[in-house]
Amino acid sequence: MAPKRQKTDNTAFAKKICCIGAGYVGGPTCAVIASKCPDIKVTIVDINQSRIDAWNSSNIPIYEPGLEEIVFATRGKNLFFSSDVDAGILEADLIFVSVNTPTKKSGIGAGFAADLAYIEAATRRIAQVAKSHKIVIEKSTVPCRTAESMRKILDANSHEDVTFDILSNPEFLAEGTAIKDLMNPDRVLIGSMQTPAGLKAQQALAEVYGRWVPKERIVTTRLWSSELTKLASNALLAQRISSINSLSAICEATGADVDEVAHACGLDSRIGPKFLKASVGFGGSCFQKDILNLVYLSQSLHLPEVADYWNQVVAMNEYQKRRFAESVVRTLFNTITNKTIAVYGFAFKKDTGDTRETAAIAMIKYFLKENANINVYDPKVPAEQMLHDLTVENDVDVAVYNKRVTVSKDAYSAANGVDAIVVLTEWDEFKTLDYARIYTKMNKPACIFDGRLILPTEALKNIGFNVVTIGKGDVQ
Repeated sequence: MAPKRQKTDNTAFAKKICCIGAGYVGGPTCAVIASKCPDIKVTIVDINQSRIDAWNSSNIPIYEPGLEEIVFATRGKNLFFSSDVDAGILEADLIFVSVNTPTKKSGIGAGFAADLAYIEAATRRIAQVAKSHKIVIEKSTVPCRTAESMRKILDANSHEDVTFDILSNPEFLAEGTAIKDLMNPDRVLIGSMQTPAGLKAQQALAEVYGRWVPKERIVTTRLWSSELTKLASNALLAQRISSINSLSAICEATGADVDEVAHACGLDSRIGPKFLKASVGFGGSCFQKDILNLVYLSQSLHLPEVADYWNQVVAMNEYQKRRFAESVVRTLFNTITNKTIAVYGFAFKKDTGDTRETAAIAMIKYFLKENANINVYDPKVPAEQMLHDLTVENDVDVAVYNKRVTVSKDAYSAANGVDAIVVLTEWDEFKTLDYARIYTKMNKPACIFDGRLILPTEALKNIGFNVVTIGKGDVQ
């Protein structure tokens, strides 16, 4: 049960923080700050009233292990959720700007550049409403030098009584482990202008994180270095995934095992084992968007070779999804027309309900174009989210969706009468299902496609399944 809301005396707080944007970054980040700093009032504001209502309910809008417990323990004490954006701005000493920065769909830079409309709108609102000095913290994932645009807007509205300092404080959270990452971060990065006022603001934010983060993990840099580091970090991580995925194609053709290759390579201390797990492709809100931002930045700086290099990371990711989808059709006798495929997993990774850029969307769209029927099951993604993602965000015809897509209540019902199972999210429950029971309900030959390298291949073959695993060929 969620705790009852409590009235709070604002004068009891040593400092006040406002976060504009109650999403995947702002919500968890500020909940942890409130948990670690009980003498700081933290208010998360958003113009989306239904989202604020959800944060104030017993069913918070984001699934993240450990988040619910923190929210319920602090909400109404020093953590608050409100749609009154102006009030949050007025009382805050520090303001996080944590709004959506999607890739532009039209205009200059379409398909590559970030759409900064929400960032600009939030900045202008701060400038219009503020009556005292504010430290404004860029928390959203943004292209390099976005803070310069924010600073120009704020400076244009400054006067003797109202001044602004701008900081860059990018997040390095992995969804599914966000709370652990916030509680025990590898580093906290704070970029500032190298002026006395900028360095003072940088120190003010460092003191907040210093309540629980060791000093040596709080890294201070120039403003532009901080912004570029965020893009570079995600680009390098995505590059590793695309690298091992490219090798998975070679493994399938030669009979090598991509897990064995990745393990042996990862034992080299210069390489290390992380992000060397082959899969159907990376997803989430950051990797592709940040690489495309880096591509656009490189093009803008007249560095076409650099742009081409990073663009290939995204191209390889799209190739991996297409290659896996084609293997499903090829295995099912080169046609899936009117056949039924069970899709296990819709979230882009386990332990989150986030579906942004999930491989499942691309795969389901491919199957629908081949006139297949889809039974989809995910333990955390609701049916209305799947409908929205496929029909609104990705232009699947509603009539086609209603005719051919069924959202199942569990993995067993999803498999009834299907020709194949395709595993697209590495949920732990998919590892331990009763596949002998599932096999009896499927059309024969029963095929299962492991796009996450999580299933017991030999046990499934012994049951009778035809098993296709990404990165593992049949060549002896």
